[in-house]
Amino acid sequence: MKELALYLVTQRYGTTEDFLQTIEEACQSGVTLVQLREKNLSTRDFYELAQQVKTITDQYAVPLIINDRVDICLAVDAAGVHIGDDELPVAITRQLIGEKWLGVSAKTVTRAKEAQKEGADYLGVGAIFPTKTKNTALTSMETLQEITEAISIPVVAIGGITEERLAAFSGVPIAGVAVVSEIMRATSVSEKVKNMRQKIQAWEEK
Repeated sequence: MKELALYLVTQRYGTTEDFLQTIEEACQSGVTLVQLREKNLSTRDFYELAQQVKTITDQYAVPLIINDRVDICLAVDAAGVHIGDDELPVAITRQLIGEKWLGVSAKTVTRAKEAQKEGADYLGVGAIFPTKTKNTALTSMETLQEITEAISIPVVAIGGITEERLAAFSGVPIAGVAVVSEIMRATSVSEKVKNMRQKIQAWEEK
């Protein structure tokens, strides 16, 4: 899935206008997928924000994934949903969303195999590096490698990924990286995205 190469996971800073502008600049500059993640909004506010984001992602033909919320995914006709351990079971989510993309978070080979069996289209594995967005135990590069070898669906690495850390994934058979703060807080979003795309393409070609 080439859409997973540079996967932006949103986090809001500043005003809604600033947030939407950052997403648009990222889409213009080469992110291949956007996941809208909101933990504190009401259902109505999340729905309205998702509509605004989808207008942007549609304009640039970038798929939109909704974090956790199957109802929001269906309401705005997003490309898919990404779930973790605290959401609906993978198999039930698959029944609800039909053929839409289903991403699942996994930290172990066992969880990865289960998710694939139950209908996941891709896995998010991490946190690979320390991160400010989630207080979570780290997943080693060895475990990441083991997961990619144990399953046939694509794997995206997530957690503390910066432009400088991309070199660590050279030779690891992942489909892409999911990035949060490195893009959302970048001084120049377009420059950051373009630089990261170039580095990803470089290690993909090795």
